[in-house]
Amino acid sequence: MKKQWLKKILVLTGLALVFFLIQQSGLAQYLSLEALKEHQQALDDFYRSQPLLLLGLFAGIYILSTALSIPGALVLTLAGGAIFGFWVGLVTVSLSSTIGATLAFLVSRFLLRDWVQTRFRDKLGSINRGIEKEGAFYLFTLRLVPLFPFFLINLVMGLTPIRTSAYFFVSMVGMLPGTAVYVNAGTQIAQLDSLKGLLSPALLLSFVLIGVLPLISKRTLEVIKARKHLRGFKKPKKFDFNMVVIGAGSAGLVSAYIAAAIKAKVALVEKHKMGGDCLNTGCVPSKALIRSAKIFNYLKRAPEFGLPQVDSAPQPVDLGQVMERVKRIIARIEPHDSVERYSGLGVDCFQGEAKILSPYEVQVGDKVLTSKNIVIATGARPLVPELPGLKEVDYLTSDNVWDLKELPKNLLVLGGGPIGCELAQSFARLGSKVTLVEMAPEIMGREDQEVAQLIRQRFEQEGIAIKTSHRGLRIEEGRRLICEHEGQETALDFDRILLALGRQANIKGFGLEELGVEVSERGTLVADEYMRVTNYPNIYVCGDVTGPYQFTHVASHQAWFVAVNSLFSPFKRFRVDYRVIPWCTFTDPEVARVGLNEQEAQERGVEYQLTRYSIEGLDRAIADGEAKGFVKVLTPPGSDRILGATIVGPHAGDIMAEYVLAMKYGLGLNKILGTIHIYPTLAEANKFAAGVWKKATAPQGALRWLARYHQWRRS
Repeated sequence: MKKQWLKKILVLTGLALVFFLIQQSGLAQYLSLEALKEHQQALDDFYRSQPLLLLGLFAGIYILSTALSIPGALVLTLAGGAIFGFWVGLVTVSLSSTIGATLAFLVSRFLLRDWVQTRFRDKLGSINRGIEKEGAFYLFTLRLVPLFPFFLINLVMGLTPIRTSAYFFVSMVGMLPGTAVYVNAGTQIAQLDSLKGLLSPALLLSFVLIGVLPLISKRTLEVIKARKHLRGFKKPKKFDFNMVVIGAGSAGLVSAYIAAAIKAKVALVEKHKMGGDCLNTGCVPSKALIRSAKIFNYLKRAPEFGLPQVDSAPQPVDLGQVMERVKRIIARIEPHDSVERYSGLGVDCFQGEAKILSPYEVQVGDKVLTSKNIVIATGARPLVPELPGLKEVDYLTSDNVWDLKELPKNLLVLGGGPIGCELAQSFARLGSKVTLVEMAPEIMGREDQEVAQLIRQRFEQEGIAIKTSHRGLRIEEGRRLICEHEGQETALDFDRILLALGRQANIKGFGLEELGVEVSERGTLVADEYMRVTNYPNIYVCGDVTGPYQFTHVASHQAWFVAVNSLFSPFKRFRVDYRVIPWCTFTDPEVARVGLNEQEAQERGVEYQLTRYSIEGLDRAIADGEAKGFVKVLTPPGSDRILGATIVGPHAGDIMAEYVLAMKYGLGLNKILGTIHIYPTLAEANKFAAGVWKKATAPQGALRWLARYHQWRRS
C-alpha cells in the first residue's frame, strides 16, 4: 500500500513539474490563432524541409497538451489542417488527440479511481453497472456530441470500469467527425491573406459545419440508438395504427383524444374500466365523499350560521347511502370517458388485457395490432407494504374503500400524505373514530411546517388522533397495529385499516419485462424529455406509470406531448415542460401549491422574500364562516417575479389558478395587484397578498420625499 502511494506521489510530482516547465517556457502563448498566422510561413518552410521531424514535434506537443489538459487543443487542431493539409492533418490530430486523451484517462485511473470507488461505493454501483453494460455507447455519445469538455470526459471516465482498449478506439471514432470539421477549417484559415478571406465560401462553410456538427451528431446518435434497440424486431411493411394506447385513464384518454382529433388512426386498450383510477376509484369518488362529509359537518355547525340544531346530535350516517351518491356521481361523469364517446371520436376501443409483443405489435385477446407508436399509460395502484400480519386482515385501499356499506367505528389510516389526510378527515366527519399514523415527524411532508401544523390542529379539533413518528412493525390478532415510536413499541387498535402509503406504477404483466425497458429506483418507467422510454424511440409513456408527479392534471399535460411527439417525430417534437406544476390536497381547509415553498427554497439555497396574507381578514371568508388560512408567496429579493405560492384556505385549489397563470406567462405581483378582482370573493386574497408585497417593497426614501411634497402643498 505504501509503495502504491509512493508511486502516486511520484506521478503527481512529475506531472506538476512538467506543467510548471511548460508554463515557464511560455509555450502556451503560441497556442493561439494569431501566433499560428504569424509563424505560418516559417512552419510551412520547416514542413517542406523536415516533414517527419515537424510531424513528430507536432504530435508530441498535441499529446502532451491533451494529456495534461492544457487549453489549446482547438488551435492545435486548426494548425494541423493549416500546416499539413486535410488528410495528413486529420490522421495526425486524430491519433495524437486519442493517445493524449488515453494518457489523461490512465493518469486519472491510477491516481483517483481506487479512492473514488471505495469512498462512493454505494452511489456508484448503478453507474458502474451501466458503464459495464453500455459504457462504449455512453462514451461514443459524449465524444460525438461535445456537451462536456473533452478533458473532463478523460478524467471522469478514468474513474469507471471501462476497458482502456475500448476507451481508446471509441474515443478515436467518436472524435473523428469533429476533428475532420476543425481540420478542414484549419486548411481554409491557412489560405487567408487578408480579412476579406473571412467571407470566402469555403471558410464560411467550414464554420457552418462547426456550428451544426452537434445537431447532426445528436440526430445521428438517435438513429444509431434507435436501430440498436429495434434490431432483431421485424418491422411491418404497413401499420394498422399510428398509435396504440394501453390504458384508458386520464393520460391514455387525452393522448388518444388528441391523436384522433388530428386524424391519426388510434387504438385504445383498457382491461378494466374506462376512465381509469381518476374516475372510478380516485379523484371523482374521493371528492364526492369529501363533499358529503363537508355538508354533514356544516349540519353540526348549524348554530354558527344562526340556524337551529335539528337534534341535540346529528343522526348517524348511513354510509351505504353516501356511497350510493358517490356511485351516482361516477355514473354521471362516465359518459365523458366512455367507449361510445371515444368510438364516436374515431378511436378504436378494445376491451381486454394488452400484451406488447414487440415495439411494433400489441396483442389484445386473439388479435394482434401493429402500430407505428405505442403509448403506455397503465397508471398505478395503491402501495401495499410488506407488513407482517397484513395478509390476514381485510384491509382497505383507495381502490376498495368505496365498497364499504357500514361506517367503521374505529378506522386506522396508515399514511399521512394527501390521500390519507383527505380520507381520514372525511371518515372522521361522518362519525368514525379515526387514528392517522405517519412514519415521518409530520403529516403532509411535502408542505411547509406551518401548513402541516395548521392542518394537524384542525384535524385534532375534529377528533382525529394523529400519531407521527410512528413506524408500523406488524399487525397482531387482526385488529392491532404495533408501531415503533421513540424506540418503544406501542399498540393501536382498529376495526378497519386503510392503507394510504402512496401509489406503485403498473409496469408488469404486459410485456415490458421482455423488452427490457428501463425502470427507475421508484419503480416507474424512465422517460426522456420527449416522454419516450429510454431504449425504444417509438414507445412513449405518460401518467402515473412514469411520474415524476402522480396527478391527473399532470398526466393530461404529459399526454399532449406524447401525442404530438409520437405522431410528428422526427419532423417536430417538444420537450415536456414541468416548470409550473400546481397541486392541491382537498382537506378542509384545502392546501394548494405551485412552484417553490419555503422548505424547498431553503433546501436548494434559493434566496427569497416571503409575503404572507392572512385569510382571517378576507371579507368573503368571514361571511362564509371560513376565515382560516393564509396565502404565502415567494419572490426573489427586490423582484415581483413569483417563485412559488402556497394557499391554505377554502377553495384554495380554485384560487391558485391565478398564480399558475402568472408563473406560466411571467406575470409578477404588480400585474396581480393591478387586476380588478370581483368583491366579495375569495380570489381577492391574491390581490391583497400582492398589496402586502407592494407595501413591504415600497421605496422608503421616495415616500419621505412624497410626504414633504404633500406638506408643501398644504402650506
